[in-house]
Amino acid sequence: MKETFQQQLQTLLNCDLKELFPLARSMNRKLKFFVGPTNSGKTYNAMKELKEANSGLYLAPLRLLALEGHEELKESGIENSLITGEEQQINEDAAHVCSTIEMLDFNLDVDVAIIDEVQMLDDDERGWAWVNAIIGCPAKTVIMTGSVNALDAVKKIASYLNEELEVVKHQRKTPLKVMARHVSLDNLEPATALIAFSRTDVLKLKQKLQKKYRVSVIYGNLSPEVRRDEARRFRERKSDILIATDAIAMGLNLPIKNILFTTDTKFDGVSRRKITVNEIVQIAGRAGRYKLFDVGFLGATRRDVLSYIKEEFEQPVKTIKPPYKVKISTEQLLELSNHIKTKSLVKILKFFKTNMKFDGPFIASNISSLIEASTIVDKRDKLDLEEKYLLAQAPITTKSKIILQAYEAYIVAVIKNKICRYKPSITLPKKAVTQKDLLLVEDEVKKISLYLWLSYKFPNIFVDYEKALILRNSFNSFIEKSLKSNLKVNNIEEKKKFFKPRRPRRR
Repeated sequence: MKETFQQQLQTLLNCDLKELFPLARSMNRKLKFFVGPTNSGKTYNAMKELKEANSGLYLAPLRLLALEGHEELKESGIENSLITGEEQQINEDAAHVCSTIEMLDFNLDVDVAIIDEVQMLDDDERGWAWVNAIIGCPAKTVIMTGSVNALDAVKKIASYLNEELEVVKHQRKTPLKVMARHVSLDNLEPATALIAFSRTDVLKLKQKLQKKYRVSVIYGNLSPEVRRDEARRFRERKSDILIATDAIAMGLNLPIKNILFTTDTKFDGVSRRKITVNEIVQIAGRAGRYKLFDVGFLGATRRDVLSYIKEEFEQPVKTIKPPYKVKISTEQLLELSNHIKTKSLVKILKFFKTNMKFDGPFIASNISSLIEASTIVDKRDKLDLEEKYLLAQAPITTKSKIILQAYEAYIVAVIKNKICRYKPSITLPKKAVTQKDLLLVEDEVKKISLYLWLSYKFPNIFVDYEKALILRNSFNSFIEKSLKSNLKVNNIEEKKKFFKPRRPRRR
């Protein structure tokens, strides 16, 4: 008997995630979880297994880490390909791949795969990628690495999959101690990292401290190339003090002896709140690098901040609770569009979140950045639904006018199927004088990342890949030079137009 239209919709809305990844289901996989704090050697041991495998895959949370994995394998004599959203270095003879987790190929089977920083499955924007990787990565052995707060989640997903799970516990190599007193900014010792939670605060601290200390800075808006350069300077003792946001919490191995929090609050995109024990533990773990220091120290630059850090640090880490977030697939998108009779991406995404039911500890999620981008692409009737969904996943930030204007122009190029050259939005001066100057260049680098991402999705339209790479190197060099100079945080000389937006050509 034929299913009715309503029955077909109900079948679609009741999803068994396991069945979406047939290759993984056919492999009789073994799951391993190398669990432990930072500085416990879990990723090192996972990489050892990967290097011994005939074929393998390293899935990284950041482009920077995918690149480091790629270089580490090469240094060990293992040829491998590098695949991220904006670059693909394919080695046809290689049996190993290093990639960002969103770029996982569910049709490429390997002997060993590493899913790094698995606690990221709790992330509101990107957690779905870790969930998909755990369920669908086609490897005989899947090694997850991460902190203890993800242990319960990994066990629950393994149980849902009915797959064998081996938990390998790792202990921290060096002790981590909380300081008895706060430390004055006038009395910092080398190999100290100061933690702030905004780009502005990082640059203000830099302006204040660079008169007395040699300083490196790391914050989220910097490109991976600039972060690496700043980290290298600190690693090579060309700077004494590192000032950073929680961008250092993941992946960067740095010779830090002391971690000092300058504040105990952060803005999380919604509101200003106190930092949590999980955030403190993840950041503090960077202190006391194994084989460099016997002990790592955790402290603060204010008495009240130290008091809060000490109290929170002694609390148990908070376990990641189910349900775990799942993003709509292209197939589900198209089928829902057909059933609810709409081509509006926003409407389909909202319907998915409200009505989808999963077999297992999962929940349909709507990613705020995806909704924001969907609102933009929905205005373009000439795009088909698959094109809308692809474009809505592009790496954009709606806070930047430069990127938004470029995004709109790139959408038009896709609609017209017309070649789109890369055109910079700004003209570089000799140096950045104010923080706003620097931000414009950082946004230009993000705009280049967007163009490079599109060049892989629409190679016949976004053809200036090489030019964009050259410009990215040029802008990154400018940022690196600016960060080493005496950048003014207060826009005293704002009236001088150091950055002149290019005038549009007369038609």
